[in-house]
Amino acid sequence: MKGKKLLVTLAVSAILFSGCGFKGGNTIIKVNDTKITQGQFDKALEKQMGNSMFAKMGVDLKNNKNTFLINIIKVRVVNDLITKALLEEEMQKRGIKVSSKDVDDAIKDIITKVGSKEQLNQLLKQNGLTTAEFRDGIKDQVKVKKLADQIEDTTVSDADAKKYYNENIQRFKYPEQVKASHILIAANPKDLEDLIKAENEGKELSEAELKAKVEERIKEKKAKAEEILAEVKKDPTQFAKIAKEKSEDPGTAQNGGDLGFFAKGRMVPEFEKAAFDLKPNTLSGIVQTNFGYHIIYVTDRKEAGQEPFEKVENDIKQYMQGEKQITLVDNLLESLKKNSTIEFVDPAYNPEAIQEDIQKQLNGPFEDEKPAGAKEEVPDIQKR
Repeated sequence: MKGKKLLVTLAVSAILFSGCGFKGGNTIIKVNDTKITQGQFDKALEKQMGNSMFAKMGVDLKNNKNTFLINIIKVRVVNDLITKALLEEEMQKRGIKVSSKDVDDAIKDIITKVGSKEQLNQLLKQNGLTTAEFRDGIKDQVKVKKLADQIEDTTVSDADAKKYYNENIQRFKYPEQVKASHILIAANPKDLEDLIKAENEGKELSEAELKAKVEERIKEKKAKAEEILAEVKKDPTQFAKIAKEKSEDPGTAQNGGDLGFFAKGRMVPEFEKAAFDLKPNTLSGIVQTNFGYHIIYVTDRKEAGQEPFEKVENDIKQYMQGEKQITLVDNLLESLKKNSTIEFVDPAYNPEAIQEDIQKQLNGPFEDEKPAGAKEEVPDIQKR
């Protein structure tokens, strides 16, 4: 029910629905009167591959050796495009429309939850979404919510919200937390070693020479951190400005080094100890971790406690309403699929055909390794 979790859901939706307005190309699937083109599929596939966990792990999904993973994503894209077509057709029949004001209001609500427009932009960047893609995703979310509300009233009563709160009380308890910002001067020995090797490409460095250069670079980094600390001490109110200019943590620098509230166990031990030892509005000295040298500024502190019902009531209602809407739309989709004509004009895009390829790929590499007479076992991909 936290804002960032909501944003992730919306971001996924934006990815799911991207590319559906792309025109041109041959028709590969027909969903009743709706045509899904090769162009739509290619654009949606490219987006899904770029944002998949495989890509984030560094897997080259354009390499033919990874067709197994590509096929898994293909099945998801085909199903997503069919779902999109069915929902769009149903919403047109019901006359569901979304105005610019509807979208603006939804985005304002998200900005309130995540903290600021800057934090929203940061989250979009982390999820690989442009503002336009995100806005399109929000528009689709609003349309789906309107569809669910037409099927059945999804309003959550005060009594139901209170019951959820009482039955899930552990979700609303929180440990001691501090709110801090930091400036990092990156000095990871391994990273510095790789950098020095790159800078001296073609030149053979002995282990002793490399070690000496790393130590020299670390000393330079520490000296730089000490200079920045002296600058911050002169006027701690300028911490955010200095962090934006000089911090080497790309994830937080543009937000003035802000890390938000965090509990124990979230940061590396050296950083955590220093942060929790500080009182609000105080600076640390130089704190060394595996990442390098940190300057920490604690701005607030929360003792362990429990969120009162009044504070989380609206979040609970939105969460419960969202769960109701998801169930209603899922049930509607099942009905639409049973009563719709879905034709795979190009059989290669039939999920069943793609699943067969996946099973063949699963079996293929192990064929030669099976002992004579071994029982054939085929994984059931459909149930995973």
